[in-house]
Amino acid sequence: MIGATSGVKLEDYSRREEELSGWAILIETYKLGDTYYCSISNADPGARISRAEGSTRAEAESRAKEKAARFLQQTRKFPI
Repeated sequence: MIGATSGVKLEDYSRREEELSGWAILIETYKLGDTYYCSISNADPGARISRAEGSTRAEAESRAKEKAARFLQQTRKFPI
């Protein structure tokens, strides 16, 4: 546990669903120390697509979304 051992506390956590490039995604963002971290995963089954960090929430999310969009646009969807 990072917070328990180093004295750094997890802050400003958020989790929400959005759509990106036709895919349902889950965006998780939090602040640890002075840095914001963002992780984007496929809403179903939950595989992580991208991660990024930044000095603000918006910067971290923007970087992670940019990476995720690039990967998702290259991914083929098969009809069910």
